[in-house]
Amino acid sequence: MDLNIREHIINNFQGDDYQTLKKAIDESVEANDEVTLPGLGVFFELLWENSSQELKNEIIEIIRKRVKKGLEENL
Repeated sequence: MDLNIREHIINNFQGDDYQTLKKAIDESVEANDEVTLPGLGVFFELLWENSSQELKNEIIEIIRKRVKKGLEENL
């Protein structure tokens, strides 16, 4: 069975407008369900591949700070 998650996610949202994409992302994050993680990962991959180095640096810094904060909260 050849399952291409990237292709499926992209095809599933192809042609959707801003509000539909925003709602899908918001609902996925709010649901805190691991089933949605692959879709969010595909969206992140698209974001990363199409970002300037400056935006990539910003994203990394946000993630770094949040991961550090999460570790501190769990100690």
